[in-house]
Amino acid sequence: MKDQFLLREDITFLNFGSFGATPKPVFEAYQQFQRELEFEPVQFIVNRGPEYLKQSRVSLAEYLNCHPDDLVYVPNPTYAVNIVARSLDLKPGDEVLTTNIEYGACDRTWDFYCGEKGANYVKQPISLPLESKDAFLADFRKGFSPNTKLVFLSQITSATGLILPAKEICEEAKQRGIPVFIDGAHVPGHIPLDLTALDVDFYTGACHKWMLTPKGSSFLFVKRKFQNDLNPLIVSWGYQADFPSHSQFLDYHQFSGTRDFSAYLTIPEAIGFMKVNDWWGWAETNRLLVHKWLPRLCELVGSAPLAPVTDDFIGQMGSIPVRCKDPFELKNILYNEFKIEIPVMTQNGQSYVRFSINAFNDENDLLKLEQALKELLSRGLIY
Repeated sequence: MKDQFLLREDITFLNFGSFGATPKPVFEAYQQFQRELEFEPVQFIVNRGPEYLKQSRVSLAEYLNCHPDDLVYVPNPTYAVNIVARSLDLKPGDEVLTTNIEYGACDRTWDFYCGEKGANYVKQPISLPLESKDAFLADFRKGFSPNTKLVFLSQITSATGLILPAKEICEEAKQRGIPVFIDGAHVPGHIPLDLTALDVDFYTGACHKWMLTPKGSSFLFVKRKFQNDLNPLIVSWGYQADFPSHSQFLDYHQFSGTRDFSAYLTIPEAIGFMKVNDWWGWAETNRLLVHKWLPRLCELVGSAPLAPVTDDFIGQMGSIPVRCKDPFELKNILYNEFKIEIPVMTQNGQSYVRFSINAFNDENDLLKLEQALKELLSRGLIY
């Protein structure tokens, strides 16, 4: 599959999780939409573009198993979290419950809006390594209180690369009458996602990561009963619309001023690419590769995986706990000296080398990472 991507041949690319990578056919579709936009900007933005957006939402909704009118496109999941956090009617003393292993940009968003409203952002500590789903749920339950107004949770975490039991959390919260917002930035195209079966209240996912679309294409799903509670993050023509559609949710959030929204329109092409190339078959192959190499690489650096190495917890990303003086320097050395594109994450005082595997990777890429880690160990840059 390497020749299907535009990635540099001299770089070992083990960082699909950060921003994804777009296959050539999807990128060509992207450029075609951009050309159409420039050939006739007014007709594209005013007439054809909105129809293309509708067609794209229909394709995405079918892929996610939800109604297309319950989705709006957003540039990234952080944007979606800001829409909900800003609109949520939080009072002083109210609590938003999450874990202490969430994505930093979302933590900052909730800190900001909870601080502004006098609410509390409760980051429930999770014991690592995870022993089981039940152990995670037991930890998380300790964070509930009579003041909990929302549960916010990553389905796949960023720094630790762990798959968390989102379905079980949704069921637990529903029993308590508490809505749930799932950050699924790493989920679509990575592990199967059925929004109807998940029965979640709010869900955001990135299409520009594992779904292979160009950068700046994500979505926000909201259950119908909550849609009119969300104010537009950017007030534009959809507010008090001259020609309102059937959905205030779409009017408020889908159009926020002039921009190139071509990335959103490539989603049907990306879904088609994945279908033609048996992407779920590749996903299984990729998971098995991660499952084989994660314990081996952890053992090399004297650490251990953060959870049982099974499909319940580990997908196409593996985070290797390492000890190092300067994570930023370590990342730069891996790239500049070893030509390996890989993130070094830090969370709660622990650093992680997180590798991602997709269809263009093979064991040779992981052998290069293994050799680099051995060299770094010998130089005392990790210890």
